[in-house]
Amino acid sequence: MGKFVGALGRKTIRSGNHLMELCALTYRITDIALPLPRIGRALIKRVIVEQVYFTAVQALPVIIPIALIIGSMMIVQFSQLSGKVDLGKLVVLLILREIGPLITAIIVILRSATAVTIEISYMNVLHEIDALEMAGIDPFHVICFPRLVGITTAVVSLIVVFDLMAIIGGYAVVRSTTILPVEGFFNQIVKGVMGADIAVGILKGVFYGITITVTCLYHGLNCKHQITQIPVATSRAAVECLFYCLVINIFISFIYYV
Repeated sequence: MGKFVGALGRKTIRSGNHLMELCALTYRITDIALPLPRIGRALIKRVIVEQVYFTAVQALPVIIPIALIIGSMMIVQFSQLSGKVDLGKLVVLLILREIGPLITAIIVILRSATAVTIEISYMNVLHEIDALEMAGIDPFHVICFPRLVGITTAVVSLIVVFDLMAIIGGYAVVRSTTILPVEGFFNQIVKGVMGADIAVGILKGVFYGITITVTCLYHGLNCKHQITQIPVATSRAAVECLFYCLVINIFISFIYYV
């Protein structure tokens, strides 16, 4: 029993230290990069635009079909309960607050989080980051901060796209391919949507983007010795990103509902 308690205590301490290191990395990125220095600002903006393109624009062929499938599936299922439940309110509750942000975060983790971890790990193992420092360039300005802004912006944008495609696109698919009674769906949506629903989804997107980026950068920057460590770091980063996003989702939803 004593060994179990000791192991549990050590695991708790390591987890707490890990979270503190992630928070410290987040603070260091934002503290160093704000306000942005005049020198290199064009490069930073270009990296941000490229990251938004890689994370958001290139993910649209994945996001849009998934949103259409989920939206139409939910409308088909809930239309069977027409008259028993408020269809518009139920769809808003699930898509805008819960499913949209979470599915978007999972897709970003699968596509971009792993890619960022691998990229930073290779740069670290091959001493490219050391070369930047020797050249007098702060890696936090040209590597970390642009990815933090780019991925966070991309996650929020993809959440908006997912919600619109799931609701409007799903309605269009159901209306054109079935004979289900969904004529008053948009009226119910308008009545059900509140500013808080949109704010909750956007807030989750911001926290998801920051959490995903910082976690991937942390594991990439800590991979310094061998290339064989890169797959392990990538796997850990993906699992941690998913876990943290689930915790954030539960925490924000709990605060909102309570």
